[in-house]
Amino acid sequence: MPDAGDLVTARLAVEPHDETTTVTLAVTAPDGVVSTPVVTPVDDGAAWTAPVVYTAAGVWRLSWAVTGTGAGVEHQLVPVAPAPGARGDGRVYATTTDLANALDEAPPLNGERLLERASELLDSDFLLTAIYDVDDDGMPTHPLVVAGFRDAVCAQVEFWGEVGEETDISGPLQGAQIGGVNLQFGAGSNRSGPSYYAPKLLRALQLIPKDCIRFTALASC
Repeated sequence: MPDAGDLVTARLAVEPHDETTTVTLAVTAPDGVVSTPVVTPVDDGAAWTAPVVYTAAGVWRLSWAVTGTGAGVEHQLVPVAPAPGARGDGRVYATTTDLANALDEAPPLNGERLLERASELLDSDFLLTAIYDVDDDGMPTHPLVVAGFRDAVCAQVEFWGEVGEETDISGPLQGAQIGGVNLQFGAGSNRSGPSYYAPKLLRALQLIPKDCIRFTALASC
């Protein structure tokens, strides 16, 4: 599977073929833009090749049109992955170096994507009402807050590595409060429910001094 940015030689085998065979290629990008790279015969026309640059992740369509002997149309769908290490537009609170240090071993190859997801989870589930000092990019500036967020997202990635990214766990934790976030799950019929959060994530946030971060109540509609 190619990655975004890769230059690939697309190839089409044509059989039967002779000197009347000609081939063209239309490449449709995921955004619908169509390009027509130069197609070149190889092996005396038994195959035709064209250079294709996959400029973005997504599903690309290669539409080959053969005229003359062997005439026909063939469509190829090519899934293209994001470039390795490519990041989204959101905030990411830890690097893969931080993750390796937290795991005390080499991080998974998809570590950057997992850190992005863990950072999104932290923002959406815990930090909506949080107030703390930030820079122009919205990143925390106090070293204790930086360390707390770093440890929290690394803990969440470690947790996903143990239970899976989409696993619901009714863990033993029986009560945790971080600002307006109050979690109750664990043993007992009155304390059960799915937890998507690593216990160490909760502890990392709770260890941030109260004078470095505070939480406000969500406004009601």
